[in-house]
Amino acid sequence: MNEPGVNEPGVNEPGGTRLGVTEDDAVSGGIDPRQSRSQALRHAVAAFSQAGIDGGASDARFLLLHVLGITPTELALSGAEPIGEQGALRLGEAMLRRLAGEPVARILGEWEFWGLPFILNAATLVPRPDTETVVDAALALHTTRDRPLRLLDLGTGSGCILVSLLGEWKQAFGVGLDRSHEALACARTNARINGVGRRAAFVAGDWCSALGKPFDVVLSNPPYIASAIISTLSREVRCHDPLGALDGGEDGLEAYRRIVREVSGATDGRPLLTPDGALVFEVGHDQAEDVLRIGREAGFARGSVRQDLAGHARVVTLAGHPPTANDDRR
Repeated sequence: MNEPGVNEPGVNEPGGTRLGVTEDDAVSGGIDPRQSRSQALRHAVAAFSQAGIDGGASDARFLLLHVLGITPTELALSGAEPIGEQGALRLGEAMLRRLAGEPVARILGEWEFWGLPFILNAATLVPRPDTETVVDAALALHTTRDRPLRLLDLGTGSGCILVSLLGEWKQAFGVGLDRSHEALACARTNARINGVGRRAAFVAGDWCSALGKPFDVVLSNPPYIASAIISTLSREVRCHDPLGALDGGEDGLEAYRRIVREVSGATDGRPLLTPDGALVFEVGHDQAEDVLRIGREAGFARGSVRQDLAGHARVVTLAGHPPTANDDRR
């Protein structure tokens, strides 16, 4: 999961809209069907700005394009056309949801990651740009793109990490594991629509359970928010992201400990990594050293950290685990 902000006020708390923005401002009564598409866009931008929504102009544009089913180029060419009754109604409904604190990606039901479209549902996190650092780190492990690698994505969610990598490694095969059948259904659809469905399998399970043959790369963006912090997250996160993808236990490191233990073979003596395989984690901005330590204590000889675009330590890669007594890796 990606690190949401803490102590950020929600756009709207129960009991009404903020800063005098009423429902009438958001439904079609506030957007005249005779207004042009460009005027409707300005109306939405103004409403979001008045409500104090960061990135309101971008949000308004996403919503207008979505409800009209058009591209940015088409909007530029048709901005003078009336939005129409259905367009006004649908945009008003979408605005009302956004004013109530629902993230744009949830309203759209899809989001872009690594330049690819991914559908979402209530069981999946919204793919965030920071998580693309996981894809970058994995690709750096094997620069030759035609190797028949085996990939494992633990807690796959929407499948965005696995599907993106399969799109880059054309001969690779991947397994995505998740406890949620709803999330797995979403991931399967995303693999199919992005053209990698025949090279992906999605399995219900709890972390590394019921997995056999070892993998060249194991990836995970696990829950890493400490339990006590959950209540301080922004309302958009608290109310719209699945709790199981956020809560990392008392210190936020519970999932890392378990995954490292199971991947290294400490549980049954059978590592889930090939001898030259690597484990790639997304981590919270202040967790890299802790995860490196967990890896060292489990026997991983090498560890590295990769920063995201904001300069935060975002990805930890562990490699060089020695053989175990029952190790039959090939």
